[in-house]
Amino acid sequence: MAKQYAIFDLDDTLLDFTRGEAESITKLLKQCGITDIQRGLKTYTQVNLQAWQQIEQGAAREPLLEQRFTQAFNKLGVTVDGAALEQQYSQMLDHSYYTLQGAPQLLRQLQQAGVHLIVGTNGVKSTQLNRLAGAGLTPYFEQVVISEDVGYAKPDERFFTPIFKQHPALTKANTLMIGDRLQSDILGARHANLDNVWFNPHHRVNQEGYQPTYEVDDFDGLRQLLLAE
Repeated sequence: MAKQYAIFDLDDTLLDFTRGEAESITKLLKQCGITDIQRGLKTYTQVNLQAWQQIEQGAAREPLLEQRFTQAFNKLGVTVDGAALEQQYSQMLDHSYYTLQGAPQLLRQLQQAGVHLIVGTNGVKSTQLNRLAGAGLTPYFEQVVISEDVGYAKPDERFFTPIFKQHPALTKANTLMIGDRLQSDILGARHANLDNVWFNPHHRVNQEGYQPTYEVDDFDGLRQLLLAE
């Protein structure tokens, strides 16, 4: 049976966040005199991952996002104004409109098939809204739910409260949550008692103690799941 609702994560599920992030961080590294760009990217990635893991566990987001640049650049031997770099980085990301190949076409097909499309993303509100609009994806979605607005981040089940409130007909049977991160998207869907799809184009190994309802590595597989083709 075809699904009536699809809740999409954004970063590295529809939007090519990895590409925009790498370009932006590279600019900041060069600006601060870092010459070993690969080491710089790796160091930032590790610090950033730890920050988001803490946010997903309920820690306050703003201090962690501002500290991530201070910590990463300290490890690289450079003292920076972390809050200023965070602001600059956010402005760069606001204009990173890359989509994963085939994403607009998938959304168009789902919308034409009558699937209700919802965004469910952890992230900075202004950045996510700007990128959605810049990528031309805003018109596909009936609702955009962002953790900064809700006050809770995936995997907290309370993140999904606004979605259930706006769509009272949404159930486990007629809905799929789609995302690339097991620790937030898939675990969050499990907490909210929703079936889910791990979007895993890079064939990462699942090292968590739980399984997604489904796993796909491309948009064709995802479309077949949603439309029961």
